Amino acid sequence: MKSILTLLALAFISLPTLAAETTKPNIILIYADDLGLDGVSCYGADKHQTPNIDKLAMSGTRFETCYAAPLCGPSRCLLMTGRYAFRTGGIGNGSWRSGGPGAKSADEPSVAKLLKQGGYATGQAGKWRQVGETPRDWGFDEYVTDPTAGGWFWKDSYEKNGEQVNAGKEVYNPDIIHAFSIDFITRNKEKPFFLYYAMHLVHGPILRTPDSKEGSDLYEDNIRYMDKQVGGIVAEIEKLGLREKTLIIFSADNGTALNYPSTIGGRMVNGKKASMLEGGSRVPYIASWPGVTPAGKVSKDIVSIADQLPTFAELSGAKLPEGVKIDGISLASQLRGEKGTPREWAYVQLGNKWFVREQGWKMNESNELFDMSDAPFVEKPVAAAEDSETSKATRARLTAVLAELNPAAGKTDGSDGKAARKKNNRKKKA
Repeated sequence: MKSILTLLALAFISLPTLAAETTKPNIILIYADDLGLDGVSCYGADKHQTPNIDKLAMSGTRFETCYAAPLCGPSRCLLMTGRYAFRTGGIGNGSWRSGGPGAKSADEPSVAKLLKQGGYATGQAGKWRQVGETPRDWGFDEYVTDPTAGGWFWKDSYEKNGEQVNAGKEVYNPDIIHAFSIDFITRNKEKPFFLYYAMHLVHGPILRTPDSKEGSDLYEDNIRYMDKQVGGIVAEIEKLGLREKTLIIFSADNGTALNYPSTIGGRMVNGKKASMLEGGSRVPYIASWPGVTPAGKVSKDIVSIADQLPTFAELSGAKLPEGVKIDGISLASQLRGEKGTPREWAYVQLGNKWFVREQGWKMNESNELFDMSDAPFVEKPVAAAEDSETSKATRARLTAVLAELNPAAGKTDGSDGKAARKKNNRKKKA
């Protein structure tokens, strides 16, 4: 009798643990490359159609105002660490190279490491190189990637878990990434998993896709193929019966592609990739977790790509590291449809340029104030001599924010964040 009671007691004690385990969502972060608001139809893009991404938005919440960094490397470092560039040194595409100030996995927290602590299987698929080291160093159990910084599409080999794989024929890398992702999801369907799906699409060079026809618009083909792969991930999750257990986030590493700007409502977004204008860092952000995230909601809350680390930590039950300043703010409450604690502002940096952005206003490293009431199309400078009571109060508030952050005292290489990229391009041409 005593043994039976003991077993029952043990079973009862384990119930909360089991319940907690089952409430942890699978997390899939799909990170497009060089995709601004003008490349996604649910954000009002005039030219491009993204029906699968739009459907994902209708099944969840679309955030109107999300900021990444304006360039690939700093954005991915911000994502991995949840920390601003002046803290980590991840300020440009080449910051991770030997001798640079770039972030090192031994010194920084990482999304994947935290989720592993929370009992998650972790997988990375796609673009990685500009973070530095390997995905495994940053906490991913397994990964598939390539050694190039930009687009890597038609080739006969790729890298998987540190080993080169020779395909024996020319393969389309986005398909390799996608197949790995589907396999990772399928093999880990019985436990919580985190998949970081880092697309190469729609980064240049803009080449044919497997669906391209003779004479077709190749950039539009790339947009459609990206959208098709997003739909494929959602379809696989549904097929496995995991949809209500899975949070899917779709976002991008930086804003509008340099050579392929488009319009929203007939107007051009102000700025492109690698610029400190609105279009350089403002990106789509869609979160869908059926039964939890409100369906069809559009939120004006400001989001930073830095927010992923604390959000995922809260959802997984992982503890944030002690003694490290985390700049991200958890979105877990908003994802549940609650008010939460929305950001008052977002901080964006590239090299020795930065700005802080709140609803309606922006201030840069030179303490120049801009009226952003017509963003993302217009950024109107406001001279101090022309201040209204509102702009005067805003100027004082944002000046105080930048003074407290004090980016100039942090890690920097004194560049605009593009010097390493230019140097690398010269090497390629040599």
